[in-house]
Amino acid sequence: MSGDCEAAAPPVRPEAATRVPRQRDRAGATLTTVLVAVGTDKHPFDRLAGWLESWAPEVTDRVAFTVQHGHTRAPGVPGAVPFLGHEELQAAMSGADLVVCHGGPATILEARRHGRLPIVVPRDPARGEHVDDHQLLFARRLGAAGMVVLCETREALVEALAAGVADPGRFAVRADPDSARAQETAVARVGEIVETLVAASSGRRTWWRPWTRPHRNGARR
Repeated sequence: MSGDCEAAAPPVRPEAATRVPRQRDRAGATLTTVLVAVGTDKHPFDRLAGWLESWAPEVTDRVAFTVQHGHTRAPGVPGAVPFLGHEELQAAMSGADLVVCHGGPATILEARRHGRLPIVVPRDPARGEHVDDHQLLFARRLGAAGMVVLCETREALVEALAAGVADPGRFAVRADPDSARAQETAVARVGEIVETLVAASSGRRTWWRPWTRPHRNGARR
């Protein structure tokens, strides 16, 4: 589920999906698999790309990357790919030891659903990474509740990644294979929380509304 505060994007057609790059493992080496997902937002997230580039050389022989960088410049890290099809992203999350993502509620929910404690670097509007500060507000709330590992600096991100490489089990949570309906309910609730946080911060209501789909009779839910 890659995205910002919208719900999961509809599945990408097979011909439009990008194949996850395969990486060579050293014979007998046990690598920590790290998935980085920045979603589909059109704002660049070069800050996170730079942090990854500076850290990757330290763990070349210990980490296998998949980096979904979207509209951000491709970082100089093995395994960089612009976009992943829906099913590919789900498989990557399920198979990753560590999941690093932006502060999109949908992405965070997906990581936790797959049993991963997400390492979250929220987009900062002051740096041109988003239109408003809802990711910062939301990620800080979840960080305080222990539902994500919040990283707002390079030092915090490197510390979290180093801890995860040393002991990936520290970043595992109980997998929660929600039904589609339960997932929709969770995303709707996330939207309410985000709207409340942004409204309290800025004195205005946000433009976002939870994703809904029509009933058979035409009503929306």
